[in-house]
Parts: sequence; C-alpha cells; structure tokens
Amino acid sequence: MNEKQFDKVKNGKGFIAALDQSGGSTPKALAAYGVNEDAYSNEDEMFTLVHDMRTRIITSPAFDAQHILGAILFEQTMDREIDGMYTADYLAEKKGIAPFLKIDKGLADEANGVQLMKPITDLDDTLKRANERHIFGTKMRSVIKEPNEEGIKAVVDQQFEVGKQIIAAGLVPIIEPEVDINSANKPACEALLKTELLNHLDQLKVDENVMLKLTIPTEANLYRELIKHPRVVRVVALSGGYSTDIANEKLKENEGLIASFSRALSQDLNANQSDDEFNGALGKAVQSIYEASI
Repeated sequence: MNEKQFDKVKNGKGFIAALDQSGGSTPKALAAYGVNEDAYSNEDEMFTLVHDMRTRIITSPAFDAQHILGAILFEQTMDREIDGMYTADYLAEKKGIAPFLKIDKGLADEANGVQLMKPITDLDDTLKRANERHIFGTKMRSVIKEPNEEGIKAVVDQQFEVGKQIIAAGLVPIIEPEVDINSANKPACEALLKTELLNHLDQLKVDENVMLKLTIPTEANLYRELIKHPRVVRVVALSGGYSTDIANEKLKENEGLIASFSRALSQDLNANQSDDEFNGALGKAVQSIYEASI
C-alpha cells in the first residue's frame, strides 16, 4: 500500500471523483456529454470515446490535487494510457491523486428488496493487475431498495467478504451499499444499513481498513459513528441521481462526509465545448463539490 496516498485519502481535504461508468452506463454518460450513439459503431469505439472524455477531464487544470483526493476508474480505463502513461500512474505521478478501480460486474436481479453484486469470478486476477497498475483501492456497488433485514444483511455480508480479499491483496476497498434515493422507505433502509455496517466494522482486525461509499442520509449526521470508526479510512457520498446543487446542499448537512460524485461532477460538460468552456464548467463543479465536502 502507498502510505503517502493512504494519508492523503484519510486526512486530506477534498473529494473522490467517480469516473467509472461501465459498459451498461457508458452510452448514457456519452449522450449526456453530447456524444450520441451514431458516433460509434461498436463497443471498442464507444470505449475509446469515453476514454477520450475521461482523459479530457483528468488532464484539465481544474482536475487537481488541491481539490481531489482520488479518482475511481473503470477497468478499461486502468489499462489505457494518458500521454504515454497508464491512467493510474498519470493520476498519481502527474496529478498527485490516488487511483481507485471499480471491480464489480454489475447487479444481480432484485430479491428481498436489494440487488446483490453479480459474482466477481476473476477477482484474484483483477487484484493482481490492479497492483501491477499501481491502483490504491477498489470500489464495488450493491443497491438497497426496501428495509428488508435479510436483504440488507446479505448485501453487507457480501461486501465485506469481498472486501477482505481486497485488503489481503494490499488494497483499500470502498464498500458501496447504495440506498436508492427513490425508496419510499429510505430512512428505514439507512437505519438498518448503519447497524449492519457497524456490526461488520467491529469485527475487523486492527490492520483491516475500509472506506464506505453511501447515499447521503435523510437524517443529517446519521453516519457520524461510521465516520469516526477506527477501521474506516473515509466515508464518501454518492450523488445517487441528485443534481449537483441538491447533492451539495444535502452533503453540507453531514459533518465529515465527503463527496464521491459522478453525474454531479460531469453534468455540465460537453464534447463540443472549447477548452476554456470545458475547463470553466469543470472548475465550477469541482469547486462547488469541494466546498460541500469540507
């Protein structure tokens, strides 16, 4: 583990940028960026275009270590280069930003009010490659839609089971049991989730550390105990479909919770913008998310 990056992520001021749209969400992300499906004819071309988008974001002067602690990458992004360097090396060496890797394979069908992760069949190989690419940590997402105790327990059990494999590989896992912002019983889901997370955190050994990525809670400061837990490096918040302004306002109500936004970071960016327009729009988003995070 890179101790300098660990200290920055744990104690630094800023937020985690989420640049990890996967195969299923890439067409939507490109469309929001002004690149329609008629601009590519196959998956390879699609992933090249989204890497171009991510490259433009990462190389922008607005994307800097003064505001951004880490960036979450899609697996193909890890294997691609920026200015002749693998993406993670560019982030770490040129930008001073810790690189994370999305490792989940998507969501299983809903059962018991939740969606577990699909099996990660190549986890050992992925973690080996992540270390070779100088990745600092990983991220994996599940979704909670109903306050079903059995379902929520299954989500957290699965997250920590995989998380321990990641820790054993020398990486820091971001455990992400997202609560759907549209759930009719969101506060009840969050209360059950908090209890289950604390149960698992209390069972970790002194050298086992995790990060948590959670939906901004309905009750402000609900996750204070998680933020202060000795086994938690950082608790970050996903935007969950909220606009930048709404996500920032909700985030400000939660002391110690920092952002890890995706759509809220890039919603005002467009492929047709000039460099000045693009950097200005990105800089405005970065500054607003940073201020909400500190």
